[in-house]
Amino acid sequence: MTEHRYPSADIAAIERVIRERRDIRQFAPGALPEGLLGRLIDAAHLAPSVGYMQPWRFVRIASSATREALWGIVDAERRATAAALPTRAADFLKLKIDGIREAAEVLVVALMPGREAHIFGRRTLPEMDLASTACAIQNMWLLARAEGVGLGWVSFFDPDEVARLLAMPPGSRPVAILCLGPVAEFPPVPVLESQGWGKRLPLDEVLFEDRWKAGAGGTPTAY
Repeated sequence: MTEHRYPSADIAAIERVIRERRDIRQFAPGALPEGLLGRLIDAAHLAPSVGYMQPWRFVRIASSATREALWGIVDAERRATAAALPTRAADFLKLKIDGIREAAEVLVVALMPGREAHIFGRRTLPEMDLASTACAIQNMWLLARAEGVGLGWVSFFDPDEVARLLAMPPGSRPVAILCLGPVAEFPPVPVLESQGWGKRLPLDEVLFEDRWKAGAGGTPTAY
């Protein structure tokens, strides 16, 4: 046992919040607890980033007009996605894919402009700016779940339309719309799993040793 190990109760709490985190679409009325939004953004800002570039930027959607315009962009992509699904368009349209209108808070997370100047850790993997931002969102997600608050990551949008709506500078790129707020419950399993869109893969299908496991990592089912 290392001297740097956390107490067992703390480790159990970390494992619990990882297991019970959910992508939330259904929100209950009410505001976030006082000061929680700032703490959530602070948790995101403590995330690791390649070359310490800290590429994440957050836009809080404060006005109802901007929130409604953002919802319109998401709804347009929802309908376009349904039209592009080969077999499950009707099933997809039954899903609630966002909580923009109901959530207590809405944030747009974007990549900063000027990222090409950061070479450290990105020369062959420029997408590490996005990976770093995903780490920031996960930090926020886990703290939100520990606080009993729902967070949903919405990815159904045209990034150029969102960038225009929010007057983002050239070179920046929105990558997530986050909906946050109180919830009536946290589903025991992910909603898409409970509705037959997928299932958690067993570890032997995602963990290999020395080289890619023969027969693993096949093409997923197309919808």
